[in-house]
Amino acid sequence: MRNKLIFALIILAVAVGAVGVYYWYQNQRTGSAEYNPTTNPADFGSVVDNPYYMLVPGTTFTYQSETPEGTENNIVIVTDKTKEILGITAIEVWDRVWLDDELIEETYDWYAQDKEGNVWYLGEDSKEYDNGKVTSTLGSWEAGIDGAKPGIIMEANPKVGDSYRQEYFQGSAEDMGDVISLGKTVSISYGTFDNCLQTRDWSKIDSALNEYKYYCPEIGTLALEEEVNGQGKTELTSVSKP
Repeated sequence: MRNKLIFALIILAVAVGAVGVYYWYQNQRTGSAEYNPTTNPADFGSVVDNPYYMLVPGTTFTYQSETPEGTENNIVIVTDKTKEILGITAIEVWDRVWLDDELIEETYDWYAQDKEGNVWYLGEDSKEYDNGKVTSTLGSWEAGIDGAKPGIIMEANPKVGDSYRQEYFQGSAEDMGDVISLGKTVSISYGTFDNCLQTRDWSKIDSALNEYKYYCPEIGTLALEEEVNGQGKTELTSVSKP
């Protein structure tokens, strides 16, 4: 009788544990309501000068990548426009991608930096094009609207092993970032840069997103993006400063 009771208790413990693991997995996969970042407008400034992610209005970054479909050119402009989100004044960044000579994607992103130096991602207005017509706005979100929440695109003091949510709009925008290294050397056509931050970007809702990114303090921005599987990369080719 005693052995049967012990066996029953073991089975019950295993079952309870399995249920707990299941709900933990579900929360990790879809994004739990426990993710609830707090932001106070008084804690934010008007500039973004994080050494890995500087956004100076008037700066233009140009990137290029080779794809099976052709050459993609990506032009990113830090505009002098701002947008108020959650009471925070965010800098607007205009990001466009061409496949050969055809515009295929256009995005307006909004960022702000808190007093500690963390760069927050507050939303984006994204459009995909085909033959000059908008075919999708999937991925668009704005913190504070329909349950969307802000994330951090760049930490003030990144440490190896850190993992953080870059954005959160359940089922649409759930990118994550992991800090892999702080001492990488990156060599691209634009130059060779030391002490670069390497991150891994991935998503719980998009298995296709799995890439390394390299941010270099010598240029204050993303220098190189490459697929973890080594099958594709995007390089910084020029920087135009105001």
